Amino acid sequence: MFTGIIESAAKVVQLKKKDTNLHLSLHCDLTSELKIDQSVAHNGVCLTVVAIDGNQYTVTAIEETLNKTNIGHLQEGDIVNIERAMKCTSGRTYCTRPCGSNGYLYRSDQ
Repeated sequence: MFTGIIESAAKVVQLKKKDTNLHLSLHCDLTSELKIDQSVAHNGVCLTVVAIDGNQYTVTAIEETLNKTNIGHLQEGDIVNIERAMKCTSGRTYCTRPCGSNGYLYRSDQ
């Protein structure tokens, strides 16, 4: 889950196309705080960290992501907004979401 609050910016340093996927390597001041398999939003698009090397990390955008977002239009040198997933600080997470066409909200305490 993301808060919508941009934490930092990252610079695209390398783009590698492999089959229908795009591997993006980025430089960011938050890299030392990231972990492999962590979800990070890039311009609002959630991508998973697959590699970390110094101040540079890599994420992979699959074909579906490239077709539905602007991630595939990024170029080396572009700057993207970075947002890490929200940390759960208690035993409960409250989530509201639309439930059906009646407009009611569902709340889960699990």
